[in-house]
Amino acid sequence: SFFKNKRKKVWLFINLYFTLHLKVLYMETKDYLKDIQDIKEMMSKSSQFISLSGLSGILAGVYALVGAWMAYKTIYFDTSTMGNYKHLVISQEAVYKLLVIAAAVVILSLATGLFLSIRKAKKNNETVWNSAAKRLFINFMIPMVTGGFFILFLIEKEMLGLVAPLTLLFYGLACVNASKYTLGGVRYLGITMIVLGLLSTWFLGYGLLFWAIGFGFCHILYGSVMYFKYERK
Repeated sequence: SFFKNKRKKVWLFINLYFTLHLKVLYMETKDYLKDIQDIKEMMSKSSQFISLSGLSGILAGVYALVGAWMAYKTIYFDTSTMGNYKHLVISQEAVYKLLVIAAAVVILSLATGLFLSIRKAKKNNETVWNSAAKRLFINFMIPMVTGGFFILFLIEKEMLGLVAPLTLLFYGLACVNASKYTLGGVRYLGITMIVLGLLSTWFLGYGLLFWAIGFGFCHILYGSVMYFKYERK
């Protein structure tokens, strides 16, 4: 009986020891996993520009729709155009108007995006022009500048039918190229723009419609998703 009780105590001690050891090991593992997760989040913040505002995408879409409506008026209702929708002859004056409209949409979109990004960064106690923002800017601008020069060349050669498709394509490529340095939704926006640009090259007579869908409705859609997912609390 004495040895039996002693053996039970030994087994109880061994069970208690391993139970405590496993609990401590579990807690340490849990702490290590939490530390790893915190490190991942810190690395993500340092390598990605997360101050990009979804609201700026929504407003950029609104500006684009207003610009598309003004361009539609210029192309189809001004006396400066001739021919049907597939074979329009647009005067030089109308081309200048379209360039002014496009420039106004771009400037308003950039100014709004910059203002809202600065406001979001200040709210989160972050800097706007950090290393991630620089990488985002460089990778975004490479396709944009390339496409811009190519589109200006097409305008000079009066190949206006390809302007809308190529703006969608190069903007989509810029978004995909820069997406690894910012929020993940930008990548899907870029892919959508590329698909719309390719479709627009097939339906050249409907370039303005695809332009409005891409820069207008898609910006509003993806901007709304990003706003409700990352910003609204």
